[in-house]
Amino acid sequence: MLVHTALGRAEQVARHWAASGVPIVIHVDRNVPKATYDTFRTALADVPNLLFSKRYRCEWGTWGIVAASQAASELMLASFADVRHVYLASGSCLPLRPVEELIDYLAARPRTDFIESATTADVPWTVGGLDEERFTMRFPFSWKRHRYFFDRAVEFQRRFNIKRRMPPGLVPHMGSQWWCLTRQTLSAILQDPQRPVYDRYFRHVWIPDESYFQTLSRLYSVNIESRSLTLSKFDFQGKPHIFYDDHLQLLRRSDCFVARKIWPYADRLYQAFLTDTDGAMKKTEPNPGKIDRIFAKAVERRTRGRSGLYMQSRFPNEDWENGVTAGEYSVFQGFSQLFENFEPWLANATGARVHGHLFSPDRVQFADGQTTLNGALSDSALQRDYNPEAFLTNLIWNTRGERQCFQFGPMDNQKINWRVAKDPNAQVSVITGAWAVTLFRSNLDFVDIRRVAATLQKIESDHMDVLRSPYAKARVRIWNMAEFIEAPMEPLQGILDEIGQARIRRLSEAPKMVDLHGFGQFLQNLKNQGMHPYLMGDFPVERGPVSNPDVPRKPYLVK
Repeated sequence: MLVHTALGRAEQVARHWAASGVPIVIHVDRNVPKATYDTFRTALADVPNLLFSKRYRCEWGTWGIVAASQAASELMLASFADVRHVYLASGSCLPLRPVEELIDYLAARPRTDFIESATTADVPWTVGGLDEERFTMRFPFSWKRHRYFFDRAVEFQRRFNIKRRMPPGLVPHMGSQWWCLTRQTLSAILQDPQRPVYDRYFRHVWIPDESYFQTLSRLYSVNIESRSLTLSKFDFQGKPHIFYDDHLQLLRRSDCFVARKIWPYADRLYQAFLTDTDGAMKKTEPNPGKIDRIFAKAVERRTRGRSGLYMQSRFPNEDWENGVTAGEYSVFQGFSQLFENFEPWLANATGARVHGHLFSPDRVQFADGQTTLNGALSDSALQRDYNPEAFLTNLIWNTRGERQCFQFGPMDNQKINWRVAKDPNAQVSVITGAWAVTLFRSNLDFVDIRRVAATLQKIESDHMDVLRSPYAKARVRIWNMAEFIEAPMEPLQGILDEIGQARIRRLSEAPKMVDLHGFGQFLQNLKNQGMHPYLMGDFPVERGPVSNPDVPRKPYLVK
C-alpha cells in the first residue's frame, strides 16, 4: 500500500486486508510528518504480517513513486516467501469484493500478470501532448511545483532537438500504475543486472510510475493480461474520478475487486464494502466496461453540458460550448421601422413571443411592456449591459419551449453581434437602411440628421460584415430597403415559414407599411450634404414608394 493522506482510512483498509491473512507492506510518503507517521505505525502495531518499508518523498509525475513501489516490493518478496502475486494499491483504494475472492481468482491464474501495458502509439488517454516525448526528453523540474521551468525545459529540448536514447531492448509501454504481478515477474524486474541502467533512464521519464513496470514486465512476463484489477477512472483532464457515497450502486455494478479513488469521508462506501460481507458482490469476472458508458456520459455532460446552459460551475471558453443558446429564436432588423405595429402582427401570425428592442440603450423592451421576464430578468439596461451575451443566452434558456423574437438595430447595444452571428439557433432577417425611416420622420435639424445617419450607417455596415463572415452560422437573410418594399410578401412568407411555430396559411396581406412619400428626396438631400446613403438601395427622387395603396372602388349603377 502506498499511503499519502487520510491515514485513518488507510489503517481501516489495511486491517481489512490483514483480516483475510494476506501479508501487507505499507509505504508512507516522506512528506507525511514524522509524528503523524509514528502514530500511524503504532496504531497498526498489533496487525500480524504487516511491515513498513523505507520512506521516499512521493510527488506526482516523479521517480519517488516508483522508488517507493520498488522498496515495498523488495521487502514483500524478501519477508514473505509464500507470496505468489503482489498487488499494488494506495491508501485511498477500497476493496469491493471479499479478499478471499481475489485470493482464489489469482490462485487460479498463478502465471498471469495483470498490468495495463500498451505502446505509446496505442494509448489514447495521455493528456498534455507528451506521448513519445516523455521517453526521449529529460524532466528535471516538477510539473506541479515548477510548471514554468518545466515548460521552458520542454521548449528548449524541442527547439534544439535534444533527445535521449532508450536502453537497448526496451520498447516503451504505458498504463495504470495499479498492477498485480507474479513473484517471478516482479523479482526478475527487481533483480535484473541491468536495473541500474533502467532506473537511471526512467528516473528522468515523465510520470515513470505509468511506464516503468509497464515496460519492464514485457521483458519477463510469461502471460500478461493488459488490464488492471483496480477500477480507476479519469476525466478529460487526466484527473482521477473520486467516488462518493452516492456511487455505491455504480461500484457494485463494476464487479471489480478494488476501486480508487475513494473520498475519505464516504462513510457509506467504507461501511458497505469493508463490513457488509453478506452484501458483497457475486463472484464474476471483473468488468469495469459495464460502467464505462456512464462515465462517458458524465465526461460529455461535463465538457459539453446542455445547449445554452451557462453557470458558475460551467462557463466554457468561447466556441467550446455545446450550442450557444438553448433554442431557436428570430432577430428582426429594420422591420419595426418600416411597418406599423409590426410586433403585434408578427405575434398574431406566428404565436411566438415578440419583443421590442431588447438591447435598446434606455431599457429592455420586453413583450407587452413587461418589466420582468422568466428567470427574474429585469428590463434594466444597466444590468443587461453588464454582460449582454449572457443576458441573451439567459433569455433563451429561461423561455425554452417558446419561440422568442426581438427587434434589433444600429442604435442598440452591438456587443451581441458575434454571439448571434455564430449561433446556429439564430434566424436573422435584416432590411438594411430602414433605420433612416426614423430619421426621415423625425423633427431634427438636417445637420443633426446627417451626423446621426452617417454614424448609424457605419454601425450597420460593420454589423453586416459580421453576418456575412465565414464564421457566421446563423440563418441570415439580408435585403436592402428598396428591393424589399418592391415585393414584401415573398420575404415575409419565407420568414414565417422558417419560424414554423404552427401551420401558417399563405399570407394574403402584409402589415401596413409607413408612408414613405418624400423618402427618396430625403436620401437625395443626404447625398447633397456629402453623405452617401448606400445601404437603402436605389430610391427614385421624385416620389417615395407607395405601400398599401388605396384601391379605387369599382363604379356601380343605382337604378
